[in-house]
Amino acid sequence: MSNGQVMNLYEFHEGQLPLMISFPHSGTWIPSELLPRMTPLGRNSVDTDWFLPRLYQISEMPEVSSIIARPSRYVIDLNRSPDGKSLYPGQDTTGLCPQITFSQNPIYADSEKPQTVEVEQRKTQFWQPYHQQLRSELERLVEIHGKVVLLDAHSIASRVPMFFDGVLPDFNMGTQRGATCEPSLSARIRGFCDGLSEYSYADNGRFIGGYITRHYGQMHSVNSVQLELSQATYMNESNGSWQSDSAANVAKEIRRLIELLLDWSQC
Repeated sequence: MSNGQVMNLYEFHEGQLPLMISFPHSGTWIPSELLPRMTPLGRNSVDTDWFLPRLYQISEMPEVSSIIARPSRYVIDLNRSPDGKSLYPGQDTTGLCPQITFSQNPIYADSEKPQTVEVEQRKTQFWQPYHQQLRSELERLVEIHGKVVLLDAHSIASRVPMFFDGVLPDFNMGTQRGATCEPSLSARIRGFCDGLSEYSYADNGRFIGGYITRHYGQMHSVNSVQLELSQATYMNESNGSWQSDSAANVAKEIRRLIELLLDWSQC
């Protein structure tokens, strides 16, 4: 794979502040040769983390490093362990190369599911470049600042019976129950949640952080936090459309979180 091909797998921006934001599930690109093997739901990448870079207003934060995946999570799930081990043992989940949607419908036509050799190829082609860039940037920022915060940005439908009962809280913060960041940052995050007067929240509830949060939270001087946002807070879930007024309110809270993380990382 040439360097140009690698760069087309993600959009990377190098910043100077001690914060990096990762968007591993915001992409919808699927290789053309893969499309005929997929169902209509698979081709439409229905479980995408819709609109997140726009919601985070990432283009307005040039001093913050960011990486945005372009491949669909159905090609490879960048927030899964490369060995395919479940992040939530005993609970339903989707794998490194998902074969079903969150609504438990097939992603591939009969007999077209990726087998072991293909999964390994996708790891090399799609998974590794994203993580190599992510790690490299975190190492650079740690060298500059001494410590850095990684914010892993996600969203999900408000109702996904496969994963949880009822309606998901609006803001779902995850630090693997405090294992991926310093206690003082955990306290700041609890304070952020307490300030969410218009939104419900959970701190290390159903979602405690995926592979990215857990893995990079073990790096020296990296403090990692996951935000799993209910899509009902900023979009019309029935037709998949962006809701400007709702999104503007959520964006204010996200900016408050980013400012909190930056303030902590610079103290």
